[in-house]
Amino acid sequence: MPQDCVLDKVSEQRISCPSCGHHIFITIDPSAGDQDYYDECPACCNDIHLNMHIDEYRQKVQLAVNTDDEQIF
Repeated sequence: MPQDCVLDKVSEQRISCPSCGHHIFITIDPSAGDQDYYDECPACCNDIHLNMHIDEYRQKVQLAVNTDDEQIF
C-alpha cells in the first residue's frame, strides 16, 4: 500500500503492520535517497518490509509497506 509524503523534509508517517494491523509510527528521511529496509512490528514481532522511492519529478516520497511472508492456500 503505497503512501506519499512531501520530499523536502523529515516526517513521521503512521502505518499499519501488514501481518497484524497494529498501527505504528515511522520516521521518513528522504535525504538519503531510495531505501529498502525491514523493521519489526512491536506487537507481533513479524518483519515489515519498507520500500521508499524518491519521485523527484513529482516532489513526493512513495512508501510501500508489505511483508515477505508467502501463504499457500
